[in-house]
This record gives sequence, structure tokens and C-alpha cells, in this order.
Amino acid sequence: QSWDLFFRNANAGQAYDPHLPDQLERKASFLQSHGLAQTPGKAEKLVEDHLAVQSLIRAYQIRGHHVAQLDPLGILDADLDSFVPSDLITTIDKLGFYGLHESDLDKVFQLPTTTFIGGNENSLSLREIIKRLENTYCQHIGLEFMFINDVEQCQWIRQKFETPGVMKFTNEEKRTLLARLVRSMRFEDFLARKWSSEKRFGLEGCEVMIPALKTIIDKSSEMGIEYVIMGMPHRGRLNVLANVIRKELEQIFCQFDPKLEAADEGSGDVKYHLGMYHERINRATNKKITLSLMANPSHLEAVDPVVQGKTKAEQFYRGDTAGKKVMSILLHGDAAFAGQGVVYETFHLSDLPSYTTNGTIHVVVNNQIGFTTDPRMARSSPYPTDVARVVNAPIFHVNADDPEAVMYVCSVAAEWRNTFNKDVVVDLVCYRRRGHNEMDEPMFTQPLMYKQIHKQVPVLKKYADKLIADGTVTLQEFEEEIAKYDRICEEAYTRSKDNKILHIKHWLDSPWPGFFNVDGEPKSMSCPPTGISEDLLTHIGNVASSVPVKDFKIHAGLSRILRARLEMTKNRVVDWALAEYMAFGSFLKEGIHVRLSGQDVERGTFSHRHHVLHDQEVDKRTCVPMNHLWEQQAPYTVCNSSLSEYGVLGFELGFAMASPNALVCWEAQFGDFHNTAQCIIDQFISSGQAKWVRHNGIVLLLPHGMEGMGPEHSSARPERFLQMSNDDSDAYPEFSEQFEVSQLYECNWIVVNCSTPANYFHVLRRQILLPFRKPLIILTPKSLLRHPEAKSSFDEMVSGTTFQRVIPENGLATHEPHEVKRVIFCTGKVYYDLVKERKNQDLEKQVAITRLEQISPFPFDLLKEELEKYPGADLVWCQEEHKNSGYYDYVKPRFRTIVNHTRPIWYVGREPAAAAATGNKNMHLVSLRRFLDTAFNLEAFEGKTF
Repeated sequence: QSWDLFFRNANAGQAYDPHLPDQLERKASFLQSHGLAQTPGKAEKLVEDHLAVQSLIRAYQIRGHHVAQLDPLGILDADLDSFVPSDLITTIDKLGFYGLHESDLDKVFQLPTTTFIGGNENSLSLREIIKRLENTYCQHIGLEFMFINDVEQCQWIRQKFETPGVMKFTNEEKRTLLARLVRSMRFEDFLARKWSSEKRFGLEGCEVMIPALKTIIDKSSEMGIEYVIMGMPHRGRLNVLANVIRKELEQIFCQFDPKLEAADEGSGDVKYHLGMYHERINRATNKKITLSLMANPSHLEAVDPVVQGKTKAEQFYRGDTAGKKVMSILLHGDAAFAGQGVVYETFHLSDLPSYTTNGTIHVVVNNQIGFTTDPRMARSSPYPTDVARVVNAPIFHVNADDPEAVMYVCSVAAEWRNTFNKDVVVDLVCYRRRGHNEMDEPMFTQPLMYKQIHKQVPVLKKYADKLIADGTVTLQEFEEEIAKYDRICEEAYTRSKDNKILHIKHWLDSPWPGFFNVDGEPKSMSCPPTGISEDLLTHIGNVASSVPVKDFKIHAGLSRILRARLEMTKNRVVDWALAEYMAFGSFLKEGIHVRLSGQDVERGTFSHRHHVLHDQEVDKRTCVPMNHLWEQQAPYTVCNSSLSEYGVLGFELGFAMASPNALVCWEAQFGDFHNTAQCIIDQFISSGQAKWVRHNGIVLLLPHGMEGMGPEHSSARPERFLQMSNDDSDAYPEFSEQFEVSQLYECNWIVVNCSTPANYFHVLRRQILLPFRKPLIILTPKSLLRHPEAKSSFDEMVSGTTFQRVIPENGLATHEPHEVKRVIFCTGKVYYDLVKERKNQDLEKQVAITRLEQISPFPFDLLKEELEKYPGADLVWCQEEHKNSGYYDYVKPRFRTIVNHTRPIWYVGREPAAAAATGNKNMHLVSLRRFLDTAFNLEAFEGKTF
């Protein structure tokens, strides 16, 4: 009312309406109660002072974190700016900034609605206001949230932290926290005592992380979460396995035994890279909880998108669209969080419709150093966590030597995620008691920091002393808690001595119940035919050519494409796009989920796919015909991704990890674009099974082919995938009916370059029908998408037909094989150039052309048959790629093995080059002409030595 009076009468001297005499009385009594005479100057001062107090409160909310006491060592500012904002009242003389004076400290001010420091009171003295703001914003918790542009979210955070007395813990909660700290600390001490010279990347200096994670999990379980998927770097990993996920201690301890033998296939990995999956009862809530920690390589943050993908898949299969049952927690190091670009890519997936996991809790172990690199050399931003601001995630910095502050922050973070379904970051500002690993000497490079660390009292002692002084626990109870856990460790250590065999399967982070037999082996070693019935092909073709939604206006150009599809279906023919449609559609009928993701995959980069139709007159109205195939069908997800390869491929890999009964495909916009996702390919896709016994059936679609379109739009660099294949070049096993499937089972991945739509259809079908899962690399075409010759008949796809690893010559050359002068082996698009040239030169009887459709694992058995068919012929490998890329270096020793080194295999293709292709159309055509001439010059290799 009093403010109303001021605003209605801008000047105190203004006349009042005589009909409202009570106004004058109210104003007079209000001014007197605030010690002001009724003069214009003093009235204005009152307004200004109130506005000043509002500004002051806002200054603390926005910038208070800059002066919070976050560093347990007390030597560094947690942010690199290390300045004291001029609008924070850190000393009395700063009152002048707001036009306030020391005499105003005891004046009472009305509090605005944007603060909760008053609790039940709505006015406080200035002295009390400053004291409460200091307590909330400048102690052991630093809050960054005022950049969030949602008032409700800001109010929610303010209420959680500003309300007086909000951070009170019961004695029971304090005792639980102490017990968890004991376990965290004593676990590291035990390892240090037993294996003093072993690397373990201990958690000393941030032992509070264990109770922090347990608090997040307890709180989330309380709110209905049943499954938590975690990703983390090395530091503290063994401790998390032991004390959060609750892996048996003897399993962890026996990992330190140098005589440990491996029982599984695969090469294994170091102990602080391994993952884990465990279902147990959460003691705090008495509810079931499943915890999974993803295995990951030394590329610290590479696991982030993988965790998100797996979390999304688990939510998808449970119908958990709001993320109320499944959630992810990501742990990071401060240097990696700021330094690794994949962190940014992962944050940008957090709110995208087909990629969101409805909020992730990020915990940063901020030990203020990266190996030996000072934060000032490791980042340009004030905090390591500033990357999270791009998605409006609140950031809670907390001093890790105040365990109660850490627990409160973690509890609020879990509630935030459950309330708003958005990411949140907890920055545990701590230190690293030893070097980067236990063998490292940190004093070489950080002498001052480590002098301080050597003096630092461990957090467990600090907290125990506090609770003993409070009378919350006795010294005896504390010592008993330590003795109890030490005894548990000793007993597990004794048991671990009996275990001399390592089962990596016990460390599997994504088990597929029911898919393998009890020993983790495939249930069979054969693959059924991959063809489907003609009725099914026709039905899918008809739906693919239609718009199954009423009153839906499509683009005129698209009408032509759909009519052409219908015509092909009537003629029992498919092109590349329709073959893909048939493969995907057939799985949906069988209840297999299909997910296709990548840049612009809905339409297709080459405008060939059109899996999502757009209404030309109603914005955002779309139709996905694939989801209208049958009444009861699995859903089809096709989603344009963000412009990211590393993050998105990691995400799809994680999605494929959750279940074997889904076809998950990632398509690169151009084949060579996979190079920015190379880390995922090298560390997870190529070697995941060898290191972690983890199967994965992800499919990579890489558009490939030399079309004169320049170096960046030509090559998917197939040689990279072939160099990384563990395919044996010096020997091939005795052939048998099971040869193909057993060969596939032994390899790390499958690399194919299909030249017909039917073979593309079959290889996709085989991917799911195999009794195990392997990553599949498909070099897909560009010009063949519309090539009139690159079509397949339904006859090649109907029931009983299968994928052809090799497509042999079936023309005139087969009539008189002894007369054939040359056999050209090739793969992919170049086949069509060769066939055309052979016809032009009238050499169809003298030259046979055989296509390798599957390059790895190498089809030794089928090629042996081909080679024996043409005993008098030159053997030539022809490729459109340059000699130092492409397939030649891979196929040459394998062909030589088949012929027992008795015949040469000549090379025909482009000369070696530094770039993947030329950008000059004329140069491209000249080099094509040159190698085609060599391919059909039957005297080209006479007199040459191999």
C-alpha cells in the first residue's frame, strides 16, 4: 500500500484527493515508522535505498560465486578471473557503491519477491540481508544460475539455497555420510598399502565423490528412478565400482594379481577402463535399482555420448518418454571437461527430440590440474564448467572439503533433474593428493600446490573431528566403523588370492539376457536365408509409394518420385532407396526396431530416401509412411542429427549397445565425414569386443565413390577399416558349410561395398538374422543411387535368397573359361565403368569381371573357386581409388595366399596421391580413361616382374 501511495503521487508535496483522507494518515505513519520526515528528498531516498537493496540482492545472486570459498587448499580461486566484483559488499566501504551508509545497516527493508532469504519474514535489516546473502552465495557453495531465462527455474533454485536453515541434516544423515566417507577413504588406503607400486588412479583428495554419487542415486531412487547409467574417466573408478555399484571386492582385488589368466576371448583392458552392470536393492529407499558403468578407453570424454545413447535406448524400450525411470550420470575431470570438444557435442544433443535423455547430472571432479597442466594453460574460460551454460544448465560449484554442502548440492541436483528434465552440473572443487597416477611425482611441476597438499588434513579426519566435537558420534564408534570396513577388505583380499582366472564377462556393462547361451556363446552358428516373400516386398513397395495420411499435400517433385517407386514395384524391380525401404520395413513387421540417424538422413543427402514427407501447406506437419506399414509393428525412428559426427556416432553406438534386437544405422553425410568420429570407430567399434567382450551391431553407412566431386566428397577411406580388420592374411581355415558364419564370428567387423540394391537389402537383413552382433561398415554409392543399371529384380530378394559375398562373372566369359585372358576383380561402383568399357572394346569373351561385395572378412572360399575357373588368365585388381588408398594393399596378400604365391595379382587404378581425389573434373576423367585403358590392354603386364 505504501508503495502504491508513492507511485500514485510522484512527489510527496503533491496535493492529495480530499475524498481519501486515510491515504495521508497511512503515508505519514509509514514514513514515521521508517524514521523519515515527510519531505520530498527523504521520500525519494527511501525509494532509492529500496531499489539499491534489490540491486544488491541481485548482485549476490549473479556474482556471489566469484567470492565463494571453493578451493579446499585456499591457494587458488576456483575461477580464473579471480577478481572481486565491485557490486558485492565484501567490505563496509563498498556500501557507497549503492548510495548506502554504515548508518543504514540497521534500517529495515522490504524484500523483493525474487529472494527467499527472509524465510517467513518479508522485511529485514540491511545488516541481516547482507549476512544471509553472504551465507548463501559466498561460503562453500558457488551458484551459477542467473543466466537461465526461465523465471520459475531461477525461483526454484533461489528457494532451495536461500531459505534460512535449509541445509540442516539429521544426526542419522550425518552418521551415514561419515560411514560412506570411511569406505571411500579406507578403500584407497587399502589399495595403497597392498599394491603400493600399482597404478589405480585413486580418488584421494576427492573422497567425497563416493557419498556424492550415492546421494544422487538415493534421491533419484526415491523419485522413481530404476536404472542409472554412468560414464566416468579413470580417477576413482575402482572406488565407484566397489562402493557405489557394489562390485565384489575380491573381483577388484584379483585384478591386481600379475599371474591372473584370461578366460574369455579378447585381449582385455586395464582394470580402470572396465565397466560393470549390477542390480541390487537401494538401502536408503528399499527399492530395486540397476546400475551400469560403461567401459571406456583413455579418450576421457568419448564415453559421454555413448552413455547418452544407451540411456535413450533403455528409455525407449521401457516406454519411458519422460525419463522418470532411467537416467544418466556423467563424471568428468576439470581439464577434460573444458578441453574435449565431444563434451560440447554431447550437451547439444541434450534437448533434441530424438536424442534427449531428459536431463543428465554431470559431476566434475575438479582437482584444479590436468596431469601436469595448470588450469591457466588448460582453458580460457573462468570455470571448467562454462561449456554447460550453452544449454542453460545450472552449475553448482562446491568445496569438496565440506561434505555436508556437497550432499546438499547433490540432493538438489537430483531434484532439479526430476523436476525440470534438464542437465545440471555439480563442480566438486577438490585436489589430487598424489600425482596423475600413483607412480608420478607432482612436485616436479607444481611445487607450491603440493607443499600445501602435503599439509592438508584429509576430509575424513576433518569431518569426523567435527561430528565428535558435536557429540553426533563418539571416537570409539568412528574407530569401529573404520575397523569394520578394513576387516571387509582384508577378508575379500584373502578370497581374491584363490581367484587366478579373469572373466571379462563379469565386467560386462550391457548384458543381453536370453540372446546368448549361459556361457555367453551364440546359440547357433548358422544364418537363415535373408530373402522375404513376394507379397511382403509388394506391400512394402506400395506403402513406400504412397502418402498414408489424408489431406496431405506433398511437393510436386516428390509425387514424381513416388509414382516411379510404384512403377518399379509393379515391375518387380528395386533401386537402392527402395531396397533399403524393403529391408527396414521387413524388420518392423518382425518387431525389430529400426533407427536411422545422421545429418539430413530423413530426406537423404542425395535426395533419394524421402522417409519423412512434409506437408507443403501446414508448417511442421509430417508423415513417415514406414510407420504405417502394419497395425502391429515396431516403430521406425528416422532422425536428422545435429551437425556432429563424433557425438552422434557415439550416441548411436550406445543406442545399439542396449539391445541386440534393433537395427541401428548411422549415415555420414559423405563417406569421409566419419574421420571426425574416428575416436569412436577406433576405440569402441573396432576394438570394443576384444577389450570388453561387448558385442555391437551398429551399421555405418558411408557414401563413397569417385565422381569428380573433389577430395572431401569422394572417399570413405575404406583402407582405414581394412587396416583395422583382424582378418588373417596368411592362412585361411578349411572350408566347410559353416565357414562364412564362423569367419564372421572371428572378425571384429564386417566391411562391404555392395554393387546391387538386392545385396544391400540382404546384408542389412543378415545383420539382424546372424546369431551374434558385429559392427557393419557399408560403403554406399552416390551415382549408383540413380544408375539405370544398378537395379535388382524381386527374384534376387524373395524367400530362399541370401547375401552374395562375391558376385561371379555370369556373361559370355563363363562359356569358355579356358579362353579367358584376364579376370578383373573389383568392388563397388567401378564395376559399372568396367562393364561398359568391356562392351565398347568387345572383350566380353576374353575378360571376366568378378565383384567382391564383402571385403572383410575376406571371402577366401568363393574367390578360390573363381580363380580355379580361369587357369590361364591374368589376375587383376581394379579400383577407382588411388593406389595408396582403397583396397589393394589389403586384397593383394590374401589373393597371393589363395594361389599359394604362384600367380601375381596386378594393380590397375589411380596412381598414389596425397589427397583422396581430384577436384578437377577433367583430371578426374583423364585418370579414369587411363586406368580403364590399362584394365583392358591384355598386353599391359607382359614382361613385367611382380
